[in-house]
Amino acid sequence: MLFLLRPVVAFYDLALQPIPPLAWLGVHVSLLEIAGALRLAVVLRQQRELYHEQHLAKIAAASHGAKTGKPSEKAQRAVVAVDPLEPRSRVRDFVATLVVAHGGEAIAAPWLDLRPSFFLSSTGPAINLGAQALVDLLPNLPTPSLYTELALTITHSLFRMILLCNVIPRVVTGHVEPNVAASSYTLLLTAFIMPHGGPFVANLFSLLRPTPMGITTPPELLPYGWAATDLWATPLVVGLYATLTHAQPFFTYLHTLLFVFFSPFGLATVTLSDASAKLGGSHNQPVVAPLDAKAARAVCAVVLCALHANRALRLYGSGLSETIARVAAARNKSESSPPSSTEESEKSPEDETADTRARGRVETTTSRDEPTESRVLRSRLRRRLP
Repeated sequence: MLFLLRPVVAFYDLALQPIPPLAWLGVHVSLLEIAGALRLAVVLRQQRELYHEQHLAKIAAASHGAKTGKPSEKAQRAVVAVDPLEPRSRVRDFVATLVVAHGGEAIAAPWLDLRPSFFLSSTGPAINLGAQALVDLLPNLPTPSLYTELALTITHSLFRMILLCNVIPRVVTGHVEPNVAASSYTLLLTAFIMPHGGPFVANLFSLLRPTPMGITTPPELLPYGWAATDLWATPLVVGLYATLTHAQPFFTYLHTLLFVFFSPFGLATVTLSDASAKLGGSHNQPVVAPLDAKAARAVCAVVLCALHANRALRLYGSGLSETIARVAAARNKSESSPPSSTEESEKSPEDETADTRARGRVETTTSRDEPTESRVLRSRLRRRLP
């Protein structure tokens, strides 16, 4: 299992290296961070365009219902209830981008007695705003489909590992208060708030919609919104990383408890250590060794990519499943159809000779079954021939 993770580890070693021209200028930015910012800008523009089309369809349906015949009170209320379109401002789009990218950090940082990163460095906001400006300059974007969504979601999963494996565990486990540093609940709660706080606030205040800003229900609070993959995937991945690296005592115990599950994949090995002597145990007691941080991050990246790819297949994979069903039906039909004339023409000379003999036997048998008068007539005709 660890041998299969070497390409992922090598990818992160290369993708997280600062870009040399920018590093000479004192700006430490990696290719993976730029790819993640571009992916975020593409998704936000697609979301804005989707909301705009839905709002235009709602206005058209309401006006059509009011014009056909005498409008009912329900149709009149529908026309009044539809909010008018607001002239789109570039500043509002930039604010929405910053809220989505750094909103969760702004919410969680004060509770951890930390300063948000955008207060200490302008690199993150500048990358996100620059990516937003570049994506907005494009004339149009491809329609969301399975192939485009798979590429974007894999990029998102690989970029998300920076926050989930490099930032959140270090921030929580390196806290000055021992109670916070050793709290598994704090770690999982931070993994839930930081990635999702920004999108929650943006949806709450309708920053991406074409209407004036207002309070609306975020998708996470709608029926079955809690079942979204993004909500529970981030705490799961952070918990898996903490378990493999023994980030906290609880996850160290959990790694030992799940040794039977992790061992077949090479994610849990037993070593002899005298660390238990500090707790009053005997020396050289077998313990489960933690996994290397880079290997654990690679495992989490594979798990998150699989979860997000499954989500893309569920949302956009209907056409793919129909295509597979049609190919399977055509194959079954071709297997059940009779052999074609070309197969008959490919018979060997022995088969043709056998067929000719069989036809001769059939004709002989048929001639024997003819009545006597027909045989007599045939013999007379033969005698008259010269």
